[in-house]
Amino acid sequence: MFGHVMDDLSPAEVEAAAKLYGPLADRVRELVAATVLTEVDGPDVAKAIELIREATALLGSAAIEGSFGVRWTIDGKRRTWGNAVVGLRNPVAPPLDIRHDEEQTYADVVLGPQYEGPPTLVHGGIIAAMLDQVLGDAAVNAGAPGMTGTLNIRYRKGTPLGPVRIQAAVDRVEGVKTYVTGQVVVDDVVRAEAEGIFILPKEVRNLGDNPPPGLLAPGD
Repeated sequence: MFGHVMDDLSPAEVEAAAKLYGPLADRVRELVAATVLTEVDGPDVAKAIELIREATALLGSAAIEGSFGVRWTIDGKRRTWGNAVVGLRNPVAPPLDIRHDEEQTYADVVLGPQYEGPPTLVHGGIIAAMLDQVLGDAAVNAGAPGMTGTLNIRYRKGTPLGPVRIQAAVDRVEGVKTYVTGQVVVDDVVRAEAEGIFILPKEVRNLGDNPPPGLLAPGD
């Protein structure tokens, strides 16, 4: 499928790449937060701009063309490190570390000032993106993956910046449609709730009963 790339990295090489590029994304994420809040004067801003330009040129001197896409390793593992919600290499991502237990799929994350919408609260679009990701991952974990068909969200209370939990569970599966419900929770209070319908695309249905594992997983 378009955007899927097979590479020849070994598990050890993937781990080394994660240790190399993950901290880079973390530092850029910290830079974004600092940019939002800084009150340094003009000369320091000018110096920072020059340093950022230098870093951008350095990193861009050897770069993937287009998007990161989905990259598969020789042992069948997948990497979506460019994903905007969970991407290890994407400083735009919070990023979510999605986990599973017997009851649900969930992620705990700390959202900084770069995710603000209303004063002191998380932007509603960020909440929607996180819910979409976690609900989609719940469908994959249940063995009924799909692409987002609809995502209905009810914002019950403002979600404050800081520690946030996003959780989801599959409600039912009807043919090629998987219905998943989820919530955003802070201090044991539901701040937003959602229902998503995830639909197995026709091109994947045509692959038969055993499509490549993780093909429709929303991100790693």
